[in-house]
Amino acid sequence: MVLCFLNIIITVFVLAVFFYILVGKFFSYEIAATMERDPASTSKAEIIFTYSGLHALIFYRVTNFLRRKKVPFLPRLFSQTTKWFTGIEIHPGASIGKGLFIDHGMGVVIGETAVIGDNVTLFQGVTLGGTGKEKGKRHPTILDNTVIGAGAKVLGNITVGKNVMIGANAVVLRDVPDDSTVVGVPGRVARRKGKRLPGGVNLDHSSLPDPLQQALERLQHEIDHIEEELENYNGSKKEKDKKQDSIPDGTEII
Repeated sequence: MVLCFLNIIITVFVLAVFFYILVGKFFSYEIAATMERDPASTSKAEIIFTYSGLHALIFYRVTNFLRRKKVPFLPRLFSQTTKWFTGIEIHPGASIGKGLFIDHGMGVVIGETAVIGDNVTLFQGVTLGGTGKEKGKRHPTILDNTVIGAGAKVLGNITVGKNVMIGANAVVLRDVPDDSTVVGVPGRVARRKGKRLPGGVNLDHSSLPDPLQQALERLQHEIDHIEEELENYNGSKKEKDKKQDSIPDGTEII
């Protein structure tokens, strides 16, 4: 009995070491991305054995390989099983580049024809989905170094450019140019002078601009300016009327 238990422990240990080596070799970009972008990560082993986002990517690579080999049924079965374990649904037909980091991951959905570039970051609840029943390319294309905030929805056959930040809960329905930010429902683009955000991938959502607030502030500024002009006009008019009242009747003004 004790010997059998020891054999089980040794087998599990060997499999764990084998898994660690394989994942470390074939998913080095994803592990490095996690170490760089998640301050909570403490070690390579922790990422490999405990991060659901990485586990979803591992199974995605398997299902995507099977789909490309035209294996029926199994890719979808494995992807749905992965969803049950990780809370992340990645269709086997999606195309995903290197260095994808899925933070927390619960509720993330990546559709069949979605295309994701390199060094992209997705927070929990992100949907890369379609907008109808059309066939062919119907999911978004996300280019390199893009960050999509928690709960954001990017829908339809649109292209999100490089170095883009999409704020939490935004709903993006149109193409997004490079080096820009998107916030709101529906998503509105707020460019940052066409310059790339400093420091590579920027995860600071607190600094995202709000175009609606900016427009309201400009409107308030215009109202304040008009009120000031009216006060100055009324003040000068009253002084002029006082001067005219102080002049005796019949006095000729030269």
